[in-house]
Amino acid sequence: MSKEEIQNLKDVVNFKVEEDRLLYSANHDEIRDGLTTDIYFIKTREILHELDLDKTKVVVDIFTSKAGTLAGVDEVLNLLQNKEVKVWGLEEGSKMKKKEVVLRIEGAYNDFGIFETAMLGSLASSSGWATAAAECKEVADDIPVLCFGARHLHPAVAPVMERAAIVGGVNGASCILGAKLAGMNPSGTVPHALILTVGDTLKVAEAYDEIMPKEAPRIMLVDTFKDEAEETLRLADNLKERLEGVRLDTPSERGGVTPALVREIRARLDKAGYQHVNLFVSGGINPERILELKDQGVDGFGVGSYISGAEAINMTMDIKEVDGKPIAKRGRIPGPAENKRLKRLI
Repeated sequence: MSKEEIQNLKDVVNFKVEEDRLLYSANHDEIRDGLTTDIYFIKTREILHELDLDKTKVVVDIFTSKAGTLAGVDEVLNLLQNKEVKVWGLEEGSKMKKKEVVLRIEGAYNDFGIFETAMLGSLASSSGWATAAAECKEVADDIPVLCFGARHLHPAVAPVMERAAIVGGVNGASCILGAKLAGMNPSGTVPHALILTVGDTLKVAEAYDEIMPKEAPRIMLVDTFKDEAEETLRLADNLKERLEGVRLDTPSERGGVTPALVREIRARLDKAGYQHVNLFVSGGINPERILELKDQGVDGFGVGSYISGAEAINMTMDIKEVDGKPIAKRGRIPGPAENKRLKRLI
């Protein structure tokens, strides 16, 4: 174990938070050193050491509370990469069944036990986000789905959420770090703030077309000042073939984006000869809304709070073997649970 890791209650007492700390989120070193763990795991580590049992070999199973899409595995493996452990598990992005064992760890308990809180939290949150993303992508089918949920979370975890959404199957994300962590470039054009500041959607569209790189898609919001259909045709008449699409983000105060609105804009574009202009929809999008809108001419969806606000999928870690002997708490079956889908990961 690292010298920097919290070893006992004395280390906890001696740890001080810097007065000039910018954000309250834990940094990588603090997570790795055990500062985000529940205090009882530190007490456990100290007692096992005093009893000369800190090298006790155990096998633990981590299982899920419900079915979904598994994410967060890579972060768990990163936490354990310098430990003398063996790890088996389902791969990132796997579908998991209720109560299924998703990870198994074998090693000295005191070598990895203090990471239980961090490991379960990583798996629980990321799997919840990935599952919500998978639900959206499943109903959208071949229509692209982007994750726009970073603004609904603390900035420290927003990239984790957007990466998990991509693991769950969405086609991209707007958060720079989240997309980069998933090996992608971030997706997005302009916010309402730019259009409101400039004062005219067409002026923004023309500036975007002139200033932004050629590979940047020319997709403009059309719900800021004018009727969406009117603004869409105004942009199309000026940018012609350079206008790749428009985004409808009509606020709930005006009824949101309705199937009738999408049908009208699609029809008006087609009749005017602008079949190449795609329609992207965002604002309160969830699987039900995707089903409602997908056949009306929508070419892409932006999903925010449905993914970012997804409920975490609870994970549980149980010791199932100590020094080679099967064991379990009451109500659980002793010995590692059989799961032929587990693969050796470390």
